[in-house]
Amino acid sequence: MRVSQKRALAFLQFADLTDSDQRSAVYLRPVSRLSGLKGLRARRPYNQSFSWGHRGRRDGGGDPTAEPVIDVRGLTKHYADIKAVDGISFEVEKGQMFSLLGPNGAGKTTTVEILEGLRDPTSGEARVLGVDVRKGYGKIRNRVGVLPQDFEPFDRLKPREAVAYWAHLFDRTLTKEEVAGLIRTVGLADRADTLAMNLSGGERRRLGIAMSLVGKPKLVFLDEPTTGLDPGARRELWGLIRQLKSEGTTILLTTHYLDEAEQLADDVAIMNHGKIVARGSPADLIAKHGQGHSIVLAGAGEDGLSAVRARGVVAELQGADVVVQVPLASDMRRMLEKLASIDIPLNEIYTRRASLEDVFLNLVGARMQEGVLAA
Repeated sequence: MRVSQKRALAFLQFADLTDSDQRSAVYLRPVSRLSGLKGLRARRPYNQSFSWGHRGRRDGGGDPTAEPVIDVRGLTKHYADIKAVDGISFEVEKGQMFSLLGPNGAGKTTTVEILEGLRDPTSGEARVLGVDVRKGYGKIRNRVGVLPQDFEPFDRLKPREAVAYWAHLFDRTLTKEEVAGLIRTVGLADRADTLAMNLSGGERRRLGIAMSLVGKPKLVFLDEPTTGLDPGARRELWGLIRQLKSEGTTILLTTHYLDEAEQLADDVAIMNHGKIVARGSPADLIAKHGQGHSIVLAGAGEDGLSAVRARGVVAELQGADVVVQVPLASDMRRMLEKLASIDIPLNEIYTRRASLEDVFLNLVGARMQEGVLAA
């Protein structure tokens, strides 16, 4: 069977799954998190011609300029004896990049699924674009874009075909120029005719973002968008996310990468065990919960630690490095001079400012590596 025939067959297979009585399956297979979208009525593409004609958007819901785009008050979600979300409150303003930061199991994805209309909360209130998420989510469905944590594209479709087909599933039809524009926006113009199965991990996430932008949503949910990507691909995706924000899109980003939240977010809520343990801008959190600056004596080891402490300096050993905390920047020069006068073997000496990693360690009492807490 030729590749073009396989792609056509893929269209028909997915179309068969969009029957109104079985519509959850179409979302379960390519994007499992979209299996229960409220207010969404899937179409049967194979019953109608697949045209590139334009169809206007239908807007509804609240006015995002009059109140927060997202407003959460006392939100809970319980499963038997598990409190996945435990009484959290926060708001996200128009045009803001808001990040839910925390380890696996902290309650980030459950919170986002409630805000996406996929789950009902146990108690509390949650409003998105002025609409109560438990009622009338259909009014705002076409104003919200979603990139799920476990997103997988249609393997047998090319990016431009996947974007067009996704729009069709959501009762929209894009022109060729609109599809090409979305592909350019996410930096896949030179890969537009490559089957999705042959895209790299970073390119697949870019395609997912393109699909989430169908209809120019006012709000986009990005759930762990860079998990599993190599450092280069992660930073490339950061550039795309920054671009979306610069264009006025409100973004809720969940991540377990501390540097990602620090680099991208205007406002951060750190979650652990279903609760928000701290919230603020990265700079404010670092100023409040960090430990200022530190001086690192690389490779000084146990002997270096003993020598520094013998001079009355509070220090700790991190691996083979001796680390001295300097809470006030004005004390940095004096402390550097004091440490430089101590005759100990070391590889180098350098300064380091506090980061969200230090904040997380101070608040949670553990470091986080790939979403897992580690002592």
